[in-house]
Amino acid sequence: MNELVPLEVIERKIFLLRGQKVMFSLHLAALYGVETRVLNQAVKRNQTRFPDDFLFQLTEEEAGWLVSQNVIPHRKYFGGTLPYAFTEQGVAMLSSVLRSERAIQMNIAVMRAFVKLREMISTHKGLALKLEELEKRIEKHDAAIHGIFEAIRRLMQPPAKSTRRIGFRVKEPNVPYRVRRKRG
Repeated sequence: MNELVPLEVIERKIFLLRGQKVMFSLHLAALYGVETRVLNQAVKRNQTRFPDDFLFQLTEEEAGWLVSQNVIPHRKYFGGTLPYAFTEQGVAMLSSVLRSERAIQMNIAVMRAFVKLREMISTHKGLALKLEELEKRIEKHDAAIHGIFEAIRRLMQPPAKSTRRIGFRVKEPNVPYRVRRKRG
């Protein structure tokens, strides 16, 4: 079954909506080899198996957003009704509702795709944390380097000239210096 539908194709059918990773009923129906209305009927006959955290129907606004973000080409793509969005748990529950061999095999592949995405996200979170830590270290080093450059710039400036002379001077112009000196 995996040769028929590569894992990457399944992964592209998983979307983030309402803060959850979901798959739409029309995509699941195509993967399972059934019509969308058949999948929807099976779900409606077994509503107790699909609580709100397993399945929800898209709103008009969400459908419009999907069109505007080029996730779907047009509203007609839904076939006249708003699709259902299945969370990972809802997809797992579909295996108890759709019992064909293809549905079972595709359900396994879809669950693997969800797991792979979860692993990728956790890997990226770890990478993001390491990157943030590195940025903080670099900021500290940048401040230290900036201080070093400021000190070097101050040392490179010529010393300020003083108008005051160093040493002792006597203001008696007519008396030679040797005469003023007393020996003891």
